[in-house]
Amino acid sequence: MALAWLLATLPGLGRQGRPATPIPTLALQPVPAAITPTQFYVAAVLDERAEPGAVAYLLPRPARPDQLPPPAEAVDLRGGGLAAIREFVARSVPRAAGLRPVTIRLRECRLQESPGAPGWATGKLTLALSFEWQRSGRPIALTTYTGAARYQRPLSSSYAAAEPALRQALVAALQYFDGWMNREATANAKLAQRLQVHPSNYPFQPDADTLLYSPAHPLTYNDFLAVPRPRHGAVGAVFPSFAYTAQDEARNGVLHLHLQTKVFVVRTSSWLLPSAHDAYSLNHEQRHFDLVQLVAERFKRKVTPDSLTLDNYDARMQFQFLQSWREMNQLQEQYDAETGHGQHQAAQQRWNARIEAELRRYGVK
Repeated sequence: MALAWLLATLPGLGRQGRPATPIPTLALQPVPAAITPTQFYVAAVLDERAEPGAVAYLLPRPARPDQLPPPAEAVDLRGGGLAAIREFVARSVPRAAGLRPVTIRLRECRLQESPGAPGWATGKLTLALSFEWQRSGRPIALTTYTGAARYQRPLSSSYAAAEPALRQALVAALQYFDGWMNREATANAKLAQRLQVHPSNYPFQPDADTLLYSPAHPLTYNDFLAVPRPRHGAVGAVFPSFAYTAQDEARNGVLHLHLQTKVFVVRTSSWLLPSAHDAYSLNHEQRHFDLVQLVAERFKRKVTPDSLTLDNYDARMQFQFLQSWREMNQLQEQYDAETGHGQHQAAQQRWNARIEAELRRYGVK
């Protein structure tokens, strides 16, 4: 028993102690400067095949020309499939530091032969690769390549006759990706390397139901269309709010984020008692409107390249918006509480001065 166990564990020996037949191999030949990338370099090649064994199953030479060949046998690349493809890429694609680091994931790579015409093998190649790049340490999926090819070789030839099919397919995949990068580098947000924010206000447009904020178009009595609902001593009410839109545009490796805020009052939700149709009451309601504009101005200044990331800018911007939304509600409540809904004139004057100063500081007025 000890002898049998020893023989089974000796490297290179079969169960009867005879040397195991080595798996045949193919020598994958590099193609120097198959491509010369200007947008990327290959940082890694990973093997993610569902069956990570031999890359080829080729028909052996029959004992006699008039016989059918034996079943296809496993044939791997010299040095192992992944190692050979890594070396092929390293020797075929120049590496230029400073470009985007790309990872190639090998999804499928298989050469399969079957009997063809008498004396011939018919081969089918399937190749699938995916490409991604590391941006700030995070993988960004870019594109995929799927290729197929057929070839024929005499059964009397060596397995090396099948190697050009794989070599040419790998070159075609690299050329495809190089072309894709050259086309997409300037206008694809996935390839942006930095971010710029361009804030602005939504331009004023007349609307029957909604009044957009504009220093040139303050509230008037005609903007209060709702039926009055007096409460807590209030003689009027407006319900200003704000929203934002963000359009992204990639140009020359820069993601330009066009951020636009819209501050508005819905007229059909706003009311003012007839007895309060005076400049003092109208000013109190206008200050509610001004406060929301100030919150929107601060929101725009929080949305900076330093506060965002290229991979998650939308979620971070939404988080900052929710913080500003809470600030807006808190300010409105504080304003009404301190002014007594406008009844405390001294407090109202202090708020008037504070709001005017901030509007000037932010360039609104």
